[in-house]
Amino acid sequence: MTISFTSFLATIIKVSSGIPITLLYSFVPLIFGFSFGIFLAMGKISGPKPLRWLINLYVSIFRGTPLLIQLFLIHYGLPIQLSSFASGILAFSLNSSAYVCEIIRAGIEGVSRGQYEAMQSLSIPYWYGMKDIILPQALRTVLPALVSESINLVKESAIISALPGITDITRSAHLINTETYEFFEPMLAAACCYYLITSILNIIGHNLEIYLQKAESHD
Repeated sequence: MTISFTSFLATIIKVSSGIPITLLYSFVPLIFGFSFGIFLAMGKISGPKPLRWLINLYVSIFRGTPLLIQLFLIHYGLPIQLSSFASGILAFSLNSSAYVCEIIRAGIEGVSRGQYEAMQSLSIPYWYGMKDIILPQALRTVLPALVSESINLVKESAIISALPGITDITRSAHLINTETYEFFEPMLAAACCYYLITSILNIIGHNLEIYLQKAESHD
């Protein structure tokens, strides 16, 4: 099998037209999933028993079933027909929030018990202390896991091509495949695009870890 550099470069350019859609279905759900995941984690740690039970059930379902099945159930199974865009954002956000919940929970529970005792001795209200003292420390600890979750979202966003009308990286590669009957080259180009995005995220995450470590040492 031979691949012309010029031909492969042209294929990458075509496939890369789907990068904005891939980023949209990666980072919008990450924002919603992060926000909702923090809420779930706080409820799981400090909420009443019925709420903790519901959150545990929610997390168990979304972590224990394939994302593709969740996407199909939301898009084709709901009584209200959602657009492909709304279905994708909703499915990815709900799935991500379940993972973020467990990541944040582990970070909060990993904070030294002395921090809670200091809050009590200073008469700091529990929720203010969680927001201003405990949660920032927890986020520093779980930053690598959150970066990994963002990378997983980028890779898992490839399944959005299963819904009609969405031309992400994977769908762009499929379109080239149907036009040229070539499979390896467009899929290799798609792999390069995904690898580029995840590599950039790894670099950002690594630099952010270094920055936080330096800031913590200065404190």
